[in-house]
Amino acid sequence: MSIIYLVINSFIFILPAYVANATPCIFGGGAPIDGGKCFFDGRRIIGNGVSWKGTFFGLFCGTITAILEGIIFNLNIFGTVAFNFNVFEWGIVGLLLSAGALFGDAIGSFIKRRLGLAQGRPAPILDQLGFIVFALLFVYPFAPVSYEMGIFLLVITPMIHLSANIIAYKLGIKDVWW
Repeated sequence: MSIIYLVINSFIFILPAYVANATPCIFGGGAPIDGGKCFFDGRRIIGNGVSWKGTFFGLFCGTITAILEGIIFNLNIFGTVAFNFNVFEWGIVGLLLSAGALFGDAIGSFIKRRLGLAQGRPAPILDQLGFIVFALLFVYPFAPVSYEMGIFLLVITPMIHLSANIIAYKLGIKDVWW
């Protein structure tokens, strides 16, 4: 597999997870999924940063992104891609990637609360990789990716995540640059 083919197909495949992970920053807020409850240690289970509204919109936008990819790639406008999914299958892939990304983000928040880190505080590696690891795990039974693609995504995602956060901060979408 050529490096260009790997890069293009990796971004095509993972885009729904990236969209799902970013969407709650824009459309989030409201009731937290932990209901404001505390864990055995007296700290919040997850915190206010993971809300039902953000989760819904993350799932919705990530899945719609994948369906749009399915429509575009099934029209064969851009030639072949590494994934031969029909539109319905792209929707399933998008839902799984989105659910995995949002679950990974929630797990990251849970771990951060156990470590005593306040909401919005940085946790290098955990913040950048939690969502991508769970996205790949959730989608794996339906659409396993190659080792090369998995490694590429694990290496490139922290850089993309940090860059996206800096841009969101400069645009006033996020309160912190990390």
